[in-house]
Amino acid sequence: MDIRALVADPAAPASLRLGTVREPEPAAHQLVLDVRHISLNRGEVEFAGQLPPGTVHGYDAAGVVSRAAADGSGPPAGARVAAFGAAAWAQRMAVDTGAVAEVPAGVGLADAAALPMAGFTALRTLRTRPILGRRVLITGAAGGVGRYAVQLAALGGAHVVASVGSRARAEGLAGLGADEVVIGLEGIDRPVDLVLDTVGGAQLVALWGLLAPGGDIQHIGWASGEPAEFPPHSLFSLGASRTLSTFGDAREVGPDLATLLGFVAAGRLSAEVDRRDSWENVAEAADALLARRVAGKVVLDVDPVPAP
Repeated sequence: MDIRALVADPAAPASLRLGTVREPEPAAHQLVLDVRHISLNRGEVEFAGQLPPGTVHGYDAAGVVSRAAADGSGPPAGARVAAFGAAAWAQRMAVDTGAVAEVPAGVGLADAAALPMAGFTALRTLRTRPILGRRVLITGAAGGVGRYAVQLAALGGAHVVASVGSRARAEGLAGLGADEVVIGLEGIDRPVDLVLDTVGGAQLVALWGLLAPGGDIQHIGWASGEPAEFPPHSLFSLGASRTLSTFGDAREVGPDLATLLGFVAAGRLSAEVDRRDSWENVAEAADALLARRVAGKVVLDVDPVPAP
């Protein structure tokens, strides 16, 4: 059976277009999800043009299980779930049961779709250091990862410093739990213990100088597109070792998705959906995301597979 999907096309606006593909064939450990909503992440949109033409793109989705996994794992048919997996931007996706979580009653599927990649990235990077009473700096704080990280760091008892690129991007961050909101790194006059960096470039070099002994920079993204040039000897420091760590752990995210959904259900975490639209308008939505006209997440509604 053929289904509709957002596929890579270098000639299309945002290198994405709606096309027709074959319905996925699940492995024994995978369920089939009837997708209702998807969310866009900046990196996915930026790199869509590098995929082979016709590739079904995307990783974040939420919907209703149409076929349970053959091996008996995971939720049953009819369950509402959030999912993280390749080829998510389609009317149906096959996804590992270890990468889904059931959506609690009272949480909308559109909000659930916003959580996976940005949410577990924020959660897992914050878990790398004890943050209770520590100073945590989040760059690109107005973005999807950033707005989740601000909330989660505040929940964890950190002193949260949120860095944005302009005053307009600072709106709402104090209400999410930021103790300080700064433009760039202006006004940060005390060392920080943990940095979640989504910007890279020259700012990454400056962040190293702000890091306290024993502190860590979790490097998540490189939105600046600029090189980072460390001067000779600048990485040396006395005292406990400072570290710069990469992040890319997307294994078995189901339990973390369940944690995030539980926070949303309890009113402790906002899904921060700033733009919701039809997937027919993916080009406009992608442009708004890349041009930083979105604070938080973009969620697109997916047309369901027609009834037979």
